[in-house]
Amino acid sequence: MISYRKMFILMEEREISKEKLKTELGFSSATMAKLAKNEEVAMSTIQGLCRYFDCQPGAILSYEKEIDERSILFKLREEQSIKLKGGLYHQTQVRLAYNSNHMEGSRLTEDQTRSIYETQTIGVTDGYEKVDDIIETVNHFRCFDYILSVADKELSEDIVKQIHLLLKSGTTDSQKEWFAVGDYKKRPNMIGDLTETTHPSGVATEMKELLREYRENSNITFEDIVDFHYCFEKIHPFQDGNGRVGRLIMFKECLKNNIPPFIIEDASKEYYRRGLKEYGAEKGYLIETCRAAQDTYKKMLEYFEY
Repeated sequence: MISYRKMFILMEEREISKEKLKTELGFSSATMAKLAKNEEVAMSTIQGLCRYFDCQPGAILSYEKEIDERSILFKLREEQSIKLKGGLYHQTQVRLAYNSNHMEGSRLTEDQTRSIYETQTIGVTDGYEKVDDIIETVNHFRCFDYILSVADKELSEDIVKQIHLLLKSGTTDSQKEWFAVGDYKKRPNMIGDLTETTHPSGVATEMKELLREYRENSNITFEDIVDFHYCFEKIHPFQDGNGRVGRLIMFKECLKNNIPPFIIEDASKEYYRRGLKEYGAEKGYLIETCRAAQDTYKKMLEYFEY
């Protein structure tokens, strides 16, 4: 089907509201509704939009194929919809949430993470657990469901910010006035051992440019997704949660481009961090770490006969 999602992303980037577009082009409410629903519109409408945005048709519309029933995305959505226990969707939820959160300091074990997912309880514990660890685990499950729902869509600022909003909602961070949940950081931050990131004043511009350049690539590869991840982490657009948001984006983009996805495991975090640190001079470390993670996920796909 024809999709006008690119146009709405362009509107978002240029801060053009639907009402403004409708008024300035003299569109009817019916025409705007058709665009929102990806329905057929007159060629004169397309021409008017191209003149307005000063672009070629490919910049505002695209052809989106129906999701292949043999794809990993289709299988994950299917298992999600029927609430299948123990399958690929179930295992991915638990493993992705456990490993990604544990890499960022969560003290919850994989068994506790599984218990939260399966029974909504924390299970047996030998001591005290941080409330934020539990909240962010539940939030991560919601993030994964969200990326499945938008996996076939063009990556946009709205999607990136929504992942962060879901991840950090209800945490102690969300109660801080200066902490922007679902929005870009307000204060400078660093990665690990004093690695500088983009200043808050430059984040919005750099994120728009990064996403624009990424979307211009009509044939996204595994290496392109890893490269985007490095650039995203270098910007470090959010006050906290950048690693988890970034890894969820990689999973989403693999699904969108029919590339076997992967989960960076906590046991590989030092290789992963080294890969990010050295990426500017040597891309191989990070790419190979991600390839090894992909091989592990492929084994799970083989087990479930996908």
